[in-house]
Amino acid sequence: MLRILHGTSYDFIKYWRHAAIITIAFILVGLTSLFVRGARYSIEFTGGTTLQVEFAKAPNPDVIRSTVDRAGFSGSTIQQFGSPTAYTINAQPKTGDAAVSSDSTAKQIEAALHGQFGDTSQVRVLSSQYVGPQVGAELRRNAMLAVAISFLVTLIYLAIRFEWRFGVAAVVATAHDIFTTLAFLAMMRLEISLTVVAAILTVIGYSLNDTIIIFDRVREDLRKHRKETMRETMNRAINETLPRSVLTHVTTLAATLALLLFAGEVIRPFSWLMAFGIFTGTFSSIYVAGALLLWIEAKWPPTVEGRGGANAAAAAAARKRRVAP
Repeated sequence: MLRILHGTSYDFIKYWRHAAIITIAFILVGLTSLFVRGARYSIEFTGGTTLQVEFAKAPNPDVIRSTVDRAGFSGSTIQQFGSPTAYTINAQPKTGDAAVSSDSTAKQIEAALHGQFGDTSQVRVLSSQYVGPQVGAELRRNAMLAVAISFLVTLIYLAIRFEWRFGVAAVVATAHDIFTTLAFLAMMRLEISLTVVAAILTVIGYSLNDTIIIFDRVREDLRKHRKETMRETMNRAINETLPRSVLTHVTTLAATLALLLFAGEVIRPFSWLMAFGIFTGTFSSIYVAGALLLWIEAKWPPTVEGRGGANAAAAAAARKRRVAP
């Protein structure tokens, strides 16, 4: 069996202040970019028409974009889809066009493309799909609701499974992952779609899994090593789970990179966020959840009964754990 990084004793918590500065700076830069340039929502959230178009010869994307703009649909998203001759066009309805529909938008764009590239032997619309603005708004609300519910369920589960201190630390670490992922999304100028929402929820689950594994080892070590400070116990737990974490992250990253390189444009935003999520999830499990748990323990020390011990040695150990990170 492959055994790597066994018996390590790295002091991970030692660098929590440096890590905090780095992650706060990253979030501020990313969210500032998001507010200044605005978010790029997909048709699923804004409403509009998506067309899949097939060309006889590989076209110039700029020519497609200018053609669609001249048809009155400025700001449309043009993306290569699969082969060099296949493209998707995401067009929002014209301003003030109350009678917009999938057919009318598709026909106008199709007519413009025929005028530029030729008849149906040169370019043809394979499919078109329309999403109304009310549906888009509802999808946006449902996406935010899904994230909020995941927070609530996480807090309840960890409060029952461990203690409220662990639950709060894990939820804050999860919030950190969402903010860093949004910052990364803004820097990469990725379009926010249902696929991206699915990626964010997947990152949340992945990060929580990593955090819970570390916290579970912390709980075990609190019972086995009662004379250690909480900081020593946290470092021990991270080092003990390090082999499992490295193998899991490497294999997951390999699969994610395969999707990123070979799965095509549709799944690429999901792959980008998952690849980033592996790093930010690992980071938050150690330097956000771990460091915050130490701060909470120092601010609100646990009772001896809450840790399952009532003897004097356990009480002394509990008092000794009142050490800030």
